[in-house]
Amino acid sequence: MANLIILFKIIAVLTAAGILGNWFLSEVKKSKLKGDPGYKAYLSFPGIIIILLVLLLPIIAYFLQH
Repeated sequence: MANLIILFKIIAVLTAAGILGNWFLSEVKKSKLKGDPGYKAYLSFPGIIIILLVLLLPIIAYFLQH
């Protein structure tokens, strides 16, 4: 039963990552069609979420281990 709960947690995280990645990719495509600079997609809401996660994930992992 514990393995099933862990599996559901993994599926939930992967689903959320897929949705966020797809959302970011659509923002990249929109900015390319408009002719905006390449960094413009990172200033969108999904881009900011991804940047924050990349910066905060090592910090969160460090505090969870200690």
